[in-house]
Amino acid sequence: MVPPQGETSDVRISAQARLLSEQLQSLGARLFPPDSHKSLRSFSSGEAAKLLRVSDGYLRQLSLDGIGPIPETSASGRRSYTLVQINELRRHIASAKPREAQVVLPRRRPGEKMQTIACTNFKGGSAKTTTCLYLAQYLALSGFRVLAVDLDPQASLSTMLGLQPEFDLKEGDTIYGAIRYDDQRRPIRDCILKTYFDGLDLIPGNLELMEFEHETPQALSLGQHPAGGMFFQRLGRALAEIETDYDVVVVDCPPQLGYLTLGALCAATALLITIHPQMVDVASMSQFLLMASDLMAVVRKAGGDLRHDFIRYVITRHEPHDGPQSQVVALLRGLFGDEVLAATVWKSTAIADAGLTKQSLYELDRGAVGRATYDRALESLEAVNSEILGLILRAWGRIT
Repeated sequence: MVPPQGETSDVRISAQARLLSEQLQSLGARLFPPDSHKSLRSFSSGEAAKLLRVSDGYLRQLSLDGIGPIPETSASGRRSYTLVQINELRRHIASAKPREAQVVLPRRRPGEKMQTIACTNFKGGSAKTTTCLYLAQYLALSGFRVLAVDLDPQASLSTMLGLQPEFDLKEGDTIYGAIRYDDQRRPIRDCILKTYFDGLDLIPGNLELMEFEHETPQALSLGQHPAGGMFFQRLGRALAEIETDYDVVVVDCPPQLGYLTLGALCAATALLITIHPQMVDVASMSQFLLMASDLMAVVRKAGGDLRHDFIRYVITRHEPHDGPQSQVVALLRGLFGDEVLAATVWKSTAIADAGLTKQSLYELDRGAVGRATYDRALESLEAVNSEILGLILRAWGRIT
């Protein structure tokens, strides 16, 4: 397509954006009709028992005794439970077996602060959003009350959780609605959406988030102290309004060191830095860390709280049998020691194929991508997230 002579690039790109947006809307209407919603599959009785940390026989006996939710039973007698039913069983078991309550229903206790985990890096391809998605879903499956916050204007996390951010959200539906500087600021609870994943709520993102990046310099230039605090305080103060509602908040930061990211770093109680083990990615991360430390020092001197319970590097898209990658992983472990998670997320066609259909492995049946491939991929993801959960429990003082 040859552009008209004299047409400027902004006009040309604007026309292309409109064409693409119209096509995406048309495609979305066909693939995801307006009345359609994402749903989570049911879990076999064996899977449910594993999540609940009880025996399958115990669940069978509860079902026979008519205690708790009634599972769906197939013609062959196989029982399956929805996540809503599994969480109902958590509450029943915690009540019936008080000594096991903390294991079965592990929500935070009085005196344990809400953990806000910010996942960040500004190198594309580091699997930052994938890391957030699987961590949030893993924690929800483990019985925690989880809030995912999408700070990225590209809104990939929101898309993976069932939204079409360009079409489904109104003005102020993102976290911007709760941290903006004008009198249109709204309570953060108004920005929270329930998802199809029981126990996992979402504050979605879209291009509206860029308004915060544009308005903050103007607010700073006025030298005022706006209601809601300075730019680096606003996200933390908004999240404090819902501290009693959640155990863990997972924040997907934008791939840049802007005002939103700095606000997330200050709001966070813990940081995850994703890294793909290639030298070009490590070099990029080096620049990211240098820039981040300089900016964080400025924010700290201005009053920002930059104390974190833990900071960990998460190695993603790892190919364990790749020699150069193994050298990079060894380099990172030699430099940062225990601050690099022991487990790594393996590169897997199962994860990639699930993502193509806007799904996670938790939403797919094992046979959909091949049982062996599925099991290997999920094992690596859960090893990473189990390690992160251990750090959360240590921060709460439950383990040493």
